[in-house]
Amino acid sequence: MGTESRQQKNSTSDSEIHPVDLHVGQQIRILRIQSNLSLSELAKDMSVSLQQLQKYETGRNRVSASRLYEMAACLQVPVDRFFQGLPAPGADGLDSMASEVDERIAYISTTEGRRLIEEILRLSPKVKRRILSIVSVLAQEKQAESSVVRLGAPTQARSNP
Repeated sequence: MGTESRQQKNSTSDSEIHPVDLHVGQQIRILRIQSNLSLSELAKDMSVSLQQLQKYETGRNRVSASRLYEMAACLQVPVDRFFQGLPAPGADGLDSMASEVDERIAYISTTEGRRLIEEILRLSPKVKRRILSIVSVLAQEKQAESSVVRLGAPTQARSNP
C-alpha cells in the first residue's frame, strides 16, 4: 500500500464520520467541560496525546470499548452516559440529531458561551424563566424572518428614527 493510499485511508472527512462516533465524541467533550478539565488534563489522565483526544471529541477517531471504559472512570460517569440521547438502534433521525448537538457544543465550548451559562446560573429561577421566554421569542422571530427570506419575499426596509 502506497503512502497516498494510507493517507487517504487514515484521513476521515466529515461526511465519513459515523453519527454515533460524532455523538460519543460530543459527549466526551460535554463531560470534560462539565468536569472543568482541559483537553491536556484529560489527555494526560488517559495517557493519550492531546491530538488523539481531539480526534475522539470530533469523531475523527473511534473510541475503543476499553478506552471508553477508562474515560468513563476518569470522568466518573457510567459508560452508557456517552450514548445517552441516541435514538434506539435502527430508528431514524440519527444524522440530523448529530448536527444540532454539534452546534450547541461548539457554542458552549467558547469563552462567550461558558460565560453566558455561568452568569445565567447566578440568577434566580424566576429571572431565568423570564430570560428563556425573551430568548425564545427572539429565536422565533429570527426563524420567521429566515422563512420569509427563503420563500423569496422581499425584505422590508427599516428606517432609523
